[in-house]
Parts: sequence; structure tokens; C-alpha cells
Amino acid sequence: MYMTYKELSAEQEKPLDYKIEKAVEALARGFAVSKHTCALAFSGGKDSTVLWDLIRRFLPEYAEMFYIIYGNTGVEYPESLQFAKWLGKEWGGNRFKETKPLPLEKDGLKYEAQCEVLKYMVEHDRLGEILTHEGKLKRTDILDDLCPPDMMEDFRRRKLIWKKGTPKNYYWCTDQYGYPLLGKSFSKLKAHRINIDCFLTYSKSKSEKPELAAYYDILRQVKISQACCDILKKEPSEKMQAELDVDVIFKGLMAAESRTRQTNFLSRGYLFESSRDHLPDGDSFWHCNPLSIWTDDDIWEYIHRYDVPYSKLYEIGWEDENGNFHVIPRNGCMPCGTDLLYANNHLATLRRTHPKAWKVFMKAGTAAEIQKLQQAKRNGQFSVLDFIDADYLIENRPCAFDRIDKLVMDDLTKDKGVTDYDPEEFDDIPEDV
Repeated sequence: MYMTYKELSAEQEKPLDYKIEKAVEALARGFAVSKHTCALAFSGGKDSTVLWDLIRRFLPEYAEMFYIIYGNTGVEYPESLQFAKWLGKEWGGNRFKETKPLPLEKDGLKYEAQCEVLKYMVEHDRLGEILTHEGKLKRTDILDDLCPPDMMEDFRRRKLIWKKGTPKNYYWCTDQYGYPLLGKSFSKLKAHRINIDCFLTYSKSKSEKPELAAYYDILRQVKISQACCDILKKEPSEKMQAELDVDVIFKGLMAAESRTRQTNFLSRGYLFESSRDHLPDGDSFWHCNPLSIWTDDDIWEYIHRYDVPYSKLYEIGWEDENGNFHVIPRNGCMPCGTDLLYANNHLATLRRTHPKAWKVFMKAGTAAEIQKLQQAKRNGQFSVLDFIDADYLIENRPCAFDRIDKLVMDDLTKDKGVTDYDPEEFDDIPEDV
């Protein structure tokens, strides 16, 4: 282990000047191990902005020697998107690279169509053609390949085909995988939803553990997944890194952000290596997290000390019934519901700060899945959460769900016509919402 929990806690208590020194040391080590090209993973948020400023301010000799890779997921906050593009031009010039979701390489069935083909195979006693001996799909696109021509024509008429070249955007992710609700620790199965359906119905290898049985029961009712993180962010970024021959990636991750990041830092330190296919045999790929011992307070202290620009997203907020003002704590994807069980969660905040965008995502299926989760809770099925990091849940005083008026929810779920979203459509949102 790189350091103990107690040692990390002591490091996090130290003054900003000490943390700046440690961050600069980590950055210098990162640049030193590179044999090819370095890059900064830039989100448009305050943490990665501070990391970029650290390089420019304290390591000016490297300031023009790395790329800045900005992952535009297509569902960014408009304020964050505008700031990222502005700063990219101001500080990065032609070294600023923007990624977007990758395109589909061929036509594919939408989830509704996949379900219909699966039903057809069951009715015609052809499951043996699509399932393994364990009861799992042999491959996701086998349903596309075995779809009868007349059904395929019907799907095209009903617009149930994802066409070749379509970006694997948020809507593709939610259709093919599910909605980002309840967090990564809950969404254990990382597979296409149709694969999960087959697993839950036909697999003989499902665990009999009580907590997993309860999890499977909820999963049968609710379409949830965390695959969007990899598809919208990781895949496009890694493709860009390969194109640029990157072998060191700098990230503004902090151990204080989550238990997973804390554990990773304790075991790996500021700089650790892995492998990537785009690099020559024998060459390592390096991950460098110079802000690991920093906290949000440190970030803001640094920003104010050095007058670092930041997205106006962090100045947007809302006032609750007790007069308390709540700000948006982090940027990221607007429709993310991974913290749905907590008071003032991401979606509850979005409803108040960006109501137009919130309504778009609710209409696009999020509302329907939240209603299913609410029903599962009323049925007592949410006892499954007792098995998921219970100490952490208690420590953070979760609420069941931020209350969303039933009439509003019913109204939102009536219209299923929303199929696309452009964050730049929401430029007219008042800054003082």
C-alpha cells in the first residue's frame, strides 16, 4: 500500500502550499516517464482547470508540450460546455482536442425491437440458436442477424433501427443499456439490457445469495446501467489518446471524492502504470493524479489565490424552503442519477437549476424508471440497499427520493417523443434560476 488511511487523512489536513508542492512533484514525474506524448483529461470543471493551471504556472517548460482532451458527452451542462471551449481556445489553442461519442459501425436494433425478436425466437422454439448452454445470449447482435426480413422491414418503418453512423450518444446508451441511476456499486451487470434480460430469464449461473437475488428482482423491473460513463467518456478519450500517441494521462481526481478513488490512491499512489494496445510492446501507459490529497476547499482556495477562471455553473443554485442556498457541487452529465438516494441529489438539483433540460430527460425515459424504483421501494424491495455499503449510506443521511410531484411525473411520462438533446439549446437559461 502506498500509504495508510490515517496517513492520507493527515496529508489532506496539510496546508495548500504543501499540496501544491506535492502536485507539482507528481506532475514532473509524469512528464519525466513519458516516451511519447502527455495529455490532460479536461472536463471543464474546477478540478481539471486547477490542474491545467498548475502546469502552466509551476511547470512552464512543459506548458506547450501536452494535449488537452475534452470529453463532450453531448449531455454536458451548457455553462460547462461553453467554458471548456472558451478556455480550450484561450489556453490550449490547437493542442485542445474535443471528443464526442463514437459512431455506430453498422445498423442495429433498438431495445424494443430486440425484445420482439427474442419473443419471436421463443414462440418458434429457436432459443437454442441464440443462447449458450448457460442460458446467455451468444452475442448481442445475433438477434439482428436472425431477425426475419418481414420483421426487419417493420422495424425500419417504425424507426426501431439505430442506423450506421449514429453517435453512441446518451439516448443510444439508455436504450441499449439503461439509465444511470443508483450508482456503480448497484449496477453490477455491465451488459446490453437485452443480454441482461436473457441472463435473468434463462441463465443457470445466477448467484443464490440473498442480496443478489433481491438485486435481480429490482433489475427485472428497472432498466438501470452505468455503461454510459465508458461509452460517452472513456471510449472516445482512449481513441483520441491512441491517435495522439499519448502514454501519460493527467487527471484531476481527488481521493476525497469517493471511497473508490481513495482506495485506488492508497494502493497506487500519484503515478501508476498500465498497458494500452496503441503503444509499442514494452512501453507502459501511465496515469497521473496529482491532486489526490486535495479537497474541494483546497481547489477553491487555489482558484481565489491565483484568480483562476472557472465555469459559471458553480455559481448557479437554488434556495430551499428553509432559506438555505444550494449550489451545483460538480459538473458532469446533466441526466446522471447515480446519487438518487441522497437529499439534494443531482437530478433534484437539475430540476431547479435547469428545468427545461430536466424536463427533456424526464420525458426521455428517466421519469418512468424513477417511478418503477419508487414502486419497488413501496413494495419493500429496497432492502437490497442494506447490502450496498450500508455504513456509507448511514453516514451520508440519505433520503429515499427527492419528492417529485406525481402529477408532474405523470405528465412527463405521457410524451415519449424526445429523441435528441443539444446542450446549446439551453443557452437562454437565466443565470439566477
